[in-house]
Amino acid sequence: MREADWSAIWLTAELALVVTVLLLFIGTPIAWWLARSRSRFKQVIGAVVALPLVLPPTVLGFYLLLFMGPNGALGQFTQWLGIGLLPFTFTGLVIASVLYSLPFMVQPIHHAFEAVDDVHLETAATLGARPWAAFWFVAVPLARTGFLNGVVMSFAHTVGEFGVILMIGGNIPDKTRVISVQIYDHVEAMEYAQAHGLAASMVIFSFVVLMVLYSFKATNRGKISV
Repeated sequence: MREADWSAIWLTAELALVVTVLLLFIGTPIAWWLARSRSRFKQVIGAVVALPLVLPPTVLGFYLLLFMGPNGALGQFTQWLGIGLLPFTFTGLVIASVLYSLPFMVQPIHHAFEAVDDVHLETAATLGARPWAAFWFVAVPLARTGFLNGVVMSFAHTVGEFGVILMIGGNIPDKTRVISVQIYDHVEAMEYAQAHGLAASMVIFSFVVLMVLYSFKATNRGKISV
């Protein structure tokens, strides 16, 4: 592999890791609220979270580009802060990837939280556990399969992103050029051998991810779904 290929691999791994960690902190409270809330807005919020599953990535990328651009609300705010614009930066990629991969973290954890029997939480309450303690020491351990599913799928999904990445990040070497964009560049330049090397590695990576999830599902039947 060329140096540019390794650069794209490391940048992709860094992006996927940062996005997955952020999604854990952002997605967990959303999943808990969706699993436990009786609000009339629950279905609306659930639909908004799941929207990236059916929305073309270029559509999401286009509106994010406008939102973070010089005339967008976030773009004007970041300029006012003196940090410039976010499109075509690594930070912009992180924001776009968090939004695009959000349902891959929220939905598995949401379903796992829904499967937690209220009896466990009520028992913890009768023993004097505060709500936050019952959440961390009862609900979270019982929903661990959902967390594993969410982490693995969010990481893998971020690694495979293309449309949103290209719209927000463009194709800047060592800055926003990830594996999917690098493969596109090789194909466009008719460098099929190099494209094949990266593409084959992506196929193997995707297969390993699915094997891990399905193997875990087989040993924990009824607790995790893919």
